[in-house]
Amino acid sequence: MSYVQTGNQYLTVFGNKIAYRELGQGQSPLPLVMLTHLAATMDQWDPRLLDLLAEQQHVIVFDLPGVGASQGKVAGTIPKMAAQAIAIVKTLGYDRINLLGLSMGGMIAQEMVRQESAMVNRLVLAGTGHRGGLEIDRVTGKTFRYMAKALLNRVDPKRYIFYNHDDQGRLEAEKVLGRMAQRAAAFADETMSVQGFLTQLRAIKRWGKAAEDDLSHIKQPTLIVNGDKDMQVPTQNSLIMHDKIANSQLIIYPKAGHGSIFQYAEDFAKTLQVFLEMTT
Repeated sequence: MSYVQTGNQYLTVFGNKIAYRELGQGQSPLPLVMLTHLAATMDQWDPRLLDLLAEQQHVIVFDLPGVGASQGKVAGTIPKMAAQAIAIVKTLGYDRINLLGLSMGGMIAQEMVRQESAMVNRLVLAGTGHRGGLEIDRVTGKTFRYMAKALLNRVDPKRYIFYNHDDQGRLEAEKVLGRMAQRAAAFADETMSVQGFLTQLRAIKRWGKAAEDDLSHIKQPTLIVNGDKDMQVPTQNSLIMHDKIANSQLIIYPKAGHGSIFQYAEDFAKTLQVFLEMTT
């Protein structure tokens, strides 16, 4: 079954109904848990990428509390979001996973490793930055600026947040957004609330203003991925994280921005599979 036809399932965590989706059950020894970006529900994952990954991976995605169809409140800090994610993974029955975080999800993933390192086998950080990193505290201003530009041009804000602002970026955005739009209403998630979105923005700003992390807590094999022109979370952060994390690999995709793993879905899926299969 394609991701666009994969509906929500639910479990209860600390009294709250939490929405999640699974794809490719039984395809890998460990599940690949994927954490999404600011203001996103599970519907904002590129279905092409998830279908490719699910060919060889057991993929799990979910809405954190207060997001989409999940009950509860959006946590006010990135570490608290990480604690929520850990609780969800444990309630799903897993004590060992591979973990991918995109943008804000990558920030949460770093904090999950800090809080429960033994849970994470291999780590993937896509389009993200470290605590106290370059311009992390400016994400709020950039987000509103790109949202305003999108409103003026009557397009999805992801057109400017995730893709280059030239004609090639427009074409790449149209491809990915078109794939996301294939999801029928019967399989759709709930929308993100404005209050939840603002809480996430404040959490990112607080995390960005905190003392710069040396990332010494990350011992896992780590794959760092970005485009060569990420305007939301500057690409330089990926280079810095690569320098800080001893056991890391770095991939920078050309003519791409914040949404590089969607723009290069086929290439990234192959690269990720190789990375997850490595034994050292």
